[in-house]
Amino acid sequence: MARATPRLSAACLALGFALGAAATAQAADAVLAGVLGSKALLVVGGSAPHAVAPGEHYLGITLISVNGDGAVVEVDGQRRNLRLGAPVSVGGSGASLRVVLAPDSLGHYMQQGQVNGRTAMFMVDTGASMVAMGQADAERMGLDFRKGRMVGIRTANGTAQGWQVKLDSVRLGGIELFGIDAVVTPQPMPFVLLGNSFLSELQMTRNAQQMVLEKR
Repeated sequence: MARATPRLSAACLALGFALGAAATAQAADAVLAGVLGSKALLVVGGSAPHAVAPGEHYLGITLISVNGDGAVVEVDGQRRNLRLGAPVSVGGSGASLRVVLAPDSLGHYMQQGQVNGRTAMFMVDTGASMVAMGQADAERMGLDFRKGRMVGIRTANGTAQGWQVKLDSVRLGGIELFGIDAVVTPQPMPFVLLGNSFLSELQMTRNAQQMVLEKR
């Protein structure tokens, strides 16, 4: 027990440093923000810190082991060593045009990104004809959506009505596209649906473990 407290304190200090480092790190960087027992607290591409156990996958990264103040991860079949607070590129050459997503416990592909430079939580929806968001997100992003025309949008759960708008930019990891069609729905939405007005510009490969999006 005597050694547990310094270890947790060091992890907390590293978390604060890592969050600052992640803000300036490139989208393909991973940071070991802390060690919590046998788990590693990972920040990937500016994501929120996430506790990962050995053998688990997170945003295309597999944690192999945790050892002291370091961890070993595997990305695209290659193993990398992470040290507390030190960003490490995990995407290889051309990583800025490639995003690897891992499914959550419900099989959804979620990732934090940006709309018009504002932070947004995306859920990939290959059944959605356009990017879609609720009014609260649209207002937070400063969209003047009520001037748009009313349209219907096809989603994986059916058809929804909303105002069509043009987004200046949509960014996912290191991929940024401009002039993207989107719909703002009157109904509240917990996240932004990343639909085909964005996805159709990318090459997608998918298996049971991950989804890879690459700019054409």
